[in-house]
Amino acid sequence: MSELDADAVLWSASPAERAGRPLVVLLHGYGSEERDLFALVPHLPPEYVFAAVRAPLTPPFPTPGWSWFPIEGLRGRDPEGTTTAASAFLSWLDASTDAEVVGLLGFSQGAVIALQALRLQPQRFAFVVALAGYADAAPLPTDAELAERKPPVFWGRGARDEVIPVDRVAHTVQWLPEHAELSGRVYPGLAHSVSQDELEDVRTFLEKRLADERG
Repeated sequence: MSELDADAVLWSASPAERAGRPLVVLLHGYGSEERDLFALVPHLPPEYVFAAVRAPLTPPFPTPGWSWFPIEGLRGRDPEGTTTAASAFLSWLDASTDAEVVGLLGFSQGAVIALQALRLQPQRFAFVVALAGYADAAPLPTDAELAERKPPVFWGRGARDEVIPVDRVAHTVQWLPEHAELSGRVYPGLAHSVSQDELEDVRTFLEKRLADERG
């Protein structure tokens, strides 16, 4: 299992400023890196601490950046790769924070890992924001626990996204409402990216989670 590089993590707050604050971990997509989603931080609620991590694998040349699991050939449909990557992320999380409230925000491959981490440890995460991603189709032993808990999940995707296979979107459309308190939106005209409308919806979702924590 490839470990995450702790030195590559970007934090929005110093260690002294993190105590008692909710944490949102940002998980980038295939061929990207930690600075990608970290650029969204100024547009998100400042009450959170944000940490942007770097995926552990290097995609084949000439693809730049980093990846969470391979997408080449048959391995692109290998659920073990998804679980292995999510487990590596969870190991980093265990070693890196003692925050009581932890949420995840992932884009594309990072959204897949965010949902897989939630499935592996349903009690660990307060919520997930999954953008332009999907839920892995292979069942996990902890799915029943997740379905019982049903944490809040925001799933946003573009109507013109041609990157995520149709069958994986169809599975996620059915699977997510059974396992989460689902909110989300399909954005007309949006391809495999994040729009201003979507970013505003994400901010609203995160603000609602803060309100929930405050009771």
